[in-house]
Amino acid sequence: MSNYKMETKCIQSGYEPGNGEPRVLPIYQSTTYRYTSSEQMGKLFDLEESGYFYTRLQNPTNDAVAAKICDLEGGIAAMLTSSGQAANFYAIMNIVEQGDHIVCASALYGGTYNLFAHTIKKMGVDATFVDPDCTEEELNAAFQENTKAVFGETIANPALVVLDLEKYAKVAHEHGVPLIIDNTFATPINCRPIEWGADIVTHSTTKYMDGHATCVGGVIVDSGNFAWDEHADKFPGLTTADETYHGIVYTEKFGKLAYIMKATAQLMRDLGSIQSPQNAFLLNIGLETLHLRMPRHCENALKVAEFLKAHEKVAWVSFPSMPGDRYYDLAKKYMPNGTCGVLTFGLKGGRDAAVEMMDRLKMVAIVTHVADARSCVLHPASHTHRQMNEKELLEAGVQPDLIRFSVGIENVEDIIADIEQALR
Repeated sequence: MSNYKMETKCIQSGYEPGNGEPRVLPIYQSTTYRYTSSEQMGKLFDLEESGYFYTRLQNPTNDAVAAKICDLEGGIAAMLTSSGQAANFYAIMNIVEQGDHIVCASALYGGTYNLFAHTIKKMGVDATFVDPDCTEEELNAAFQENTKAVFGETIANPALVVLDLEKYAKVAHEHGVPLIIDNTFATPINCRPIEWGADIVTHSTTKYMDGHATCVGGVIVDSGNFAWDEHADKFPGLTTADETYHGIVYTEKFGKLAYIMKATAQLMRDLGSIQSPQNAFLLNIGLETLHLRMPRHCENALKVAEFLKAHEKVAWVSFPSMPGDRYYDLAKKYMPNGTCGVLTFGLKGGRDAAVEMMDRLKMVAIVTHVADARSCVLHPASHTHRQMNEKELLEAGVQPDLIRFSVGIENVEDIIADIEQALR
């Protein structure tokens, strides 16, 4: 990890050109890499040497961007994936097997909820969902003998629940399992979950990190702090021989790098959800201004939230950085400089009024996206969480009238004017 400040890391980390080399990170647009020795290529396939031989496993552009995000989060190693969904899937599947179990905070992005509630269940991995605001006793009660991980989001999408990271880390570690946190909405600019006890951090880089809605991607960052060997019986995939690599034991061979090495050498090898070098290049451009954009997103969102709260047609507003919000104190603890640019609200006219108001917006667009430079809205119950039943919607913190508003970095007066005319 570099000693630079966050603003400098956004620009300088991950790639350091040598004398006469490109100042800007190049796109290594190649599937393969040439070697003059068959023996050397064999050593790469046996993980005896480090290097590049096939882009599905590693690529210089991707590695530089992963290293930058790793530095921003304060981790030890990172791996890019093709999407945030792939990142969360790999983060879990890297340490579970058929017959295992995970504990999740129920307030999750709809796709992630479906992934854990249904898709991995078909693979033999069960999930227990808990109220994100549950007590330590309630959280403890969700654990089983075969529990292998705890998962949550720093700021839930779209419920905007702020997770008590220290509480979840404490309970996870008491049970000898890692805490995995999706930090997409907060970004490392506003929160670094590793500093609060998280062991593994994921992101949909599609959102604020890219910042311009140009490319889909994800990342997994490992803190290097979880002692896999101390709980060897729980994590045989890391602590016993991998016969697909001639009996390598990841924790013995790679030490603190074991988790990411296994994710790369095994899961990425077999499942192949790699981020393209072109997308990694675009992601890096977005990362260079992340430290400038996030404060503007937060500032604009607070002004929009305050406007909505005072409007006669608005029934309720949720924004963790707004005084009086139920998560304001937790937000101030974990994200004192701001949370994100996303807020939610409902209208007194209910679901029908919400849909009509959205249809009347002019500058603000209805899109299946969130957290980029342009302001946009979504009705989760009709869109991202459409596959959920009413019980699942409520567990995920999604009310029928909930409008998710992603406040961009336009002039806030223009944003508010568009909302005002739509409400009128």
